[in-house]
This record gives sequence, structure tokens and C-alpha cells, in this order.
Amino acid sequence: MDFRDMADLLYAAEASHRQTAPLTGAWPDMSVHDAYLIQLENIRRYRAAGRILAGVKAAMTSKAVQQLFGADGPAFGHLFADMIVPEGQPVSVRNLNEPRVEGELTFCLKKALAGPGVTIADVYAATAYVVPALELVDSRIPNAQVRLQDVLADNCSASGLVLGSGMTPVDQVDMQLTGMNLYKNGELVHTGTTAEVCHNPAWVVAFLANTLAEYELELPVGSLVMTGAVTAPVPAAAGDTVTAVFTGMGSVSVRFVP
Repeated sequence: MDFRDMADLLYAAEASHRQTAPLTGAWPDMSVHDAYLIQLENIRRYRAAGRILAGVKAAMTSKAVQQLFGADGPAFGHLFADMIVPEGQPVSVRNLNEPRVEGELTFCLKKALAGPGVTIADVYAATAYVVPALELVDSRIPNAQVRLQDVLADNCSASGLVLGSGMTPVDQVDMQLTGMNLYKNGELVHTGTTAEVCHNPAWVVAFLANTLAEYELELPVGSLVMTGAVTAPVPAAAGDTVTAVFTGMGSVSVRFVP
């Protein structure tokens, strides 16, 4: 099986705003490395078509999700500038399949990070500020059928992101004890702390930089790095508003429309 053929299926699914059958059904022996090759092939195609990279996102950052998918650690996907939704701008569900929303911390880098050997201290030194954010997650493969390799190939289900307006210097963020409440239509549905994100979201940034180096990639200056969900996601539909409130950092909201 050729990874480019698998990339074709996902590329067509995103272009048509429809889902496709799990890739692992056609390629049951697909490895994690194969899955990343599929992801990176489509990233190359999107860039060739003129889309601009804005950064990366982490997935599989909680032990529960890692155990569910049999993952050894976090995973990465890519973010494009056209995925950024200005706060206050409604999001139409018309072209979404199974939208979900996650609350996360997002790092903005003032220095490049290139592995191997990137440490948490390097991440602190390279970070301009940290912002509260919502990730819009939507898979090109049905959630009920997806396996780890499908998630990785599908750019870790990246669909969009909403950045909050509060930019907090990294030295003012407690990377373990910052709390987050996630609300749906004004009702509190999840609560947690950033310790849920691999004990320290800055560690996730270092992990991503070192993992990207295995594919001869780095995190350039100005990169946005979404570090993974603090709590379980919430499903979203037209009429829903989802808000994440981070202790001492402000809040961020998104509203969905037909």
C-alpha cells in the first residue's frame, strides 16, 4: 500500500467536507511512521496550494486518551492560518462532520525550537506569551471507527482554533495548577487543571519539537503551539456556545450556527 494513495482519500474527504472509511481498514498494517507520512504528504499538498502554516497542535496528551488508542505519548498535527477563527465570529456547522471543542493553552514562540534535545527550559525561553484557546476538532474519518494511525494520518483531526484575547507572559503561568472550566450554553460541563496535559504543557511543546525533528521539521519563530485538551471535549451543534475560562488568564468562546 502506498501512503500517497491514502493521502488522496483524506485530501478528497476534506475537499468534499465528507468522511471516508478508516484508512486502517484498507491498510491494517499501517505503522505510526506510515501515518505521519500520509499526514505530511497532505501538508505538502496544502502548502503547494497556497495555504500558510501557523504552527502545530498536540493530541493524545492525557493518559486516558493514550490508553484508549494505544499511544506511547503525544502526537502532532499541523495548523494553517486559515484555521484561525477570530473570537466573536460564528462558526458554521454546514461543512463539519462531527465537531467537538477542546479547551487548551496555546504557546506563541518568539524563537525557533529545533530538536533533538529541546528542554522545558528552552520552551520557556522561546515563548513570547501563552493564550487560552479553543480547538475545533473534526475528523475526516468516523469517530466510532477511528484507530490511532487514522488519527495521525488525518492531521490529528485538526479543524480550527479560536484564540483568546488575553496574552499572558509565560513566567506568570503556573503550568500545573492553572484551572480551566469548560461551559456549554452557560452550563459547566468539565473542569480540570493544566497538570492533566502531561503534567506540564511546556513539556508537550518540547516533545513536539523533538518529535518533529525526526521528520526534519522544526517550530519556526511565530509558531502557535496548541498543547492538548485540559479536559474531555464537548460535542457541538448549531446554536451551541462553548466557553473555556482559565484561572488568571481570561476566557475564550465560540458560537456555532447552521
